[in-house]
Amino acid sequence: MKKSASAVWKGDLKSGKGTISTQSGALKDQPYGFNTRFEDAPGTNPEELIGAAHAGCFSMALSNILGEAGLKADSISTSAVVTLDKSDDGFSITAVHLTVEAVIPNTDDKAFQEAAAKAKAGCPVSKVLNAKITMDATLKQ
Repeated sequence: MKKSASAVWKGDLKSGKGTISTQSGALKDQPYGFNTRFEDAPGTNPEELIGAAHAGCFSMALSNILGEAGLKADSISTSAVVTLDKSDDGFSITAVHLTVEAVIPNTDDKAFQEAAAKAKAGCPVSKVLNAKITMDATLKQ
């Protein structure tokens, strides 16, 4: 399976503007720029898109692991905070912190924590990131 996305950039780094699109059309010519990435202006940026991808991937991986154990979640809610740090050789994504809350009937916290840890390590987005990945996982009743 292959999925694609594209970006077009015009201009220099600080005053230039770009657009991001996805194969599915979920994003079509979504604007982004220096101000949306580094100055908190409205719009998207690569780091939040990575966060969305990681949160979605993790949630699906956890659902799969639970299913293999004969469990089905009523809900899995995941957020991802992506850290972009500047170093001597430029910027790097150095960390991602996942926060997950799940409602899963007929399970206990120990089984949930084990499944969440397995999902964190095994989801494809986790595997592609060269960053420290941490997690807080809460089983809700």
